[in-house]
Amino acid sequence: MRYAVALSFLFLACKADPSPPAPVASPSVADAPAPSSAPADLYAVELTSLDGETKPLADFRDRALLFVNTASQCGYTPQYEGLQALHETYGSRGLVVAGIPCNQFGGQEPGDAAAIKTFCTSKYGVEFPMFAKAKVNGPERHPLYAILTAVPDEKGTAGDVQWNFEKFLVHPGGTTIERFRSAVKPQDPKLVAAIEAALPRGS
Repeated sequence: MRYAVALSFLFLACKADPSPPAPVASPSVADAPAPSSAPADLYAVELTSLDGETKPLADFRDRALLFVNTASQCGYTPQYEGLQALHETYGSRGLVVAGIPCNQFGGQEPGDAAAIKTFCTSKYGVEFPMFAKAKVNGPERHPLYAILTAVPDEKGTAGDVQWNFEKFLVHPGGTTIERFRSAVKPQDPKLVAAIEAALPRGS
């Protein structure tokens, strides 16, 4: 009799919870950041030059792209000189430095396209592509920056651009995107090393 009762109890216990507990992912694996790569629609984005010419990013699919939100009245403005040096050093090897003027940080880019072009060329001899002023944060964020701001920096922090002259390096084909905050100068060894690693093969 006791044996029968014991079997009945075991049967009811199994019936109450017929499935095994779901496995719990290890935090060290589940929370590990995935490598940042460009979504397919990155190359569907179009930019407008300071002269009003449309430039599809698809034209630069096979090149390394360094996007920088620029400003003419910022403490980081002298970085234009370093960006131009990067253009001169690596432009022929497959790097495109792309300036995106932005007035969202302290109102430090108040000029129109003509004023920005004049400032960049006369003050710093800029020859790399400069594009139309755009918003990089907020509800009117440019589609390009809707993609770029999802990329984390070296500390794992993604989200809004923090200030002028933040840098995003897109490897050819969008296989990898790297983010460098404003204080990282164009000639910083870690940025230079990243650029050299991103150049198209054979360049």
